[in-house]
Amino acid sequence: MNQVEKEEVKAVHIYKLSGRNVEVTDAMRDYVEEKLTRLDRFNDQITDARVTLTVRDVRDAGRRNRVEVQLNVPSGIIRAEEHHSDMYAAIDLLIDKLDRQVRKHKEKLTDTHAREVAAARHQS
Repeated sequence: MNQVEKEEVKAVHIYKLSGRNVEVTDAMRDYVEEKLTRLDRFNDQITDARVTLTVRDVRDAGRRNRVEVQLNVPSGIIRAEEHHSDMYAAIDLLIDKLDRQVRKHKEKLTDTHAREVAAARHQS
């Protein structure tokens, strides 16, 4: 398997990328996909992702652009949303938030597994 095939296997699969009141350009799609590659180290936990980009008509310009992501994981979902005046900045902030949430989720699973193993050893 060459390097390109390895990267394709490893990437988080976006099964739906949609825009509300905004046309999702190829540049936006590429940017979201590039940023989601940060979560590849947790790829065994993430089955797929749903991304929604929204432009709203609100008075507060800092909340004009909204990015929502739902990650499907074997034990449920991880969801985050972020608002910003710039769509690309909102995507960056959202990926930071998701990174923390996915890391916390993985640590919970690891801790739970370690406790189960320790309990099983103790009972033996």
